[in-house]
Amino acid sequence: MTTMIRPPALRPGTRVALVAAAGPMPEGGVDRAIDRVESLGWEAVPGDYCRCRHGYLAGTDVERAADFNRALRDPSIGAVWFLRGGYGTMRILDEIDWRALAENPKALIGFSDNTAVHLAAQRAGVVGFHGPHPHAPEFPRFARDELLRVLTVAEPAGVLPLAPDGPPRAETLAGGVAEGPLLGGNLSLLSATLGTPYAIRPEGAILFLEEVGEHPYRLDRLLSHLKLAGVLSAVAGIAVGGITETPVIEGIPSGMEVIRDRLGDLGIPVATGFPFGHIDDNWTLPMGVRARLDADAGTLALLEPAVA
Repeated sequence: MTTMIRPPALRPGTRVALVAAAGPMPEGGVDRAIDRVESLGWEAVPGDYCRCRHGYLAGTDVERAADFNRALRDPSIGAVWFLRGGYGTMRILDEIDWRALAENPKALIGFSDNTAVHLAAQRAGVVGFHGPHPHAPEFPRFARDELLRVLTVAEPAGVLPLAPDGPPRAETLAGGVAEGPLLGGNLSLLSATLGTPYAIRPEGAILFLEEVGEHPYRLDRLLSHLKLAGVLSAVAGIAVGGITETPVIEGIPSGMEVIRDRLGDLGIPVATGFPFGHIDDNWTLPMGVRARLDADAGTLALLEPAVA
């Protein structure tokens, strides 16, 4: 087993803090998130400032950090579910009480801009959960079941199922099988945190990547940054999820063509088309838990429990 600290499994009645660490919430988003938490049998605890707006942020840095720290320091809180992504989480990383998380571990759930939180939690030695946000208008049964399977059952999840409305299997870019700690998230955030104390520690990892709304040349630049920084040569394998809302421009390689070009010749197993990222049918992936990528079969398996 890896040495990461696993937070306690979520049980009926677990108090779940709702924190807006990045962008502001849309109309009705907080209420929808509260209803969603309660529909799962948990108690919603919205942050004091989660309905605030400060330009493109959900409140000032002080306010957003205060809500997050209050949740980390409160022993009655069993999980922190980030309301949405957007931008802004990086701005408060230095203000967060990561020692409180290590001393009183709890599940941190979210993705996109909240990749920065999960990278920081890795530094604290605590498993984080790359999963859907609770304010989203759609929460399909597949996403719900995968969230509960990882967060409420203290057993290895094994081979993760593919989405019922997605492709029948992931696409193999480079064959092979690899095992290692599962690390990754949003490509922009993985790139942006390089050179900081919160940068990914890629050695021997199964790297998972997702992105939304980036032009193909920007995807190329982000992947080239990871390559030049030594990330892509250090990992054991790569699983690619949703690369969505990429503009289609005549005469320009598509987003997936860029992915194939930059990742297909690394000499490690690589597969694409897994259900995570800015999509409705979204896996919940525990960061730091040992996983197996079988790029030949197009499968990803969790080999350890994600919770205690």
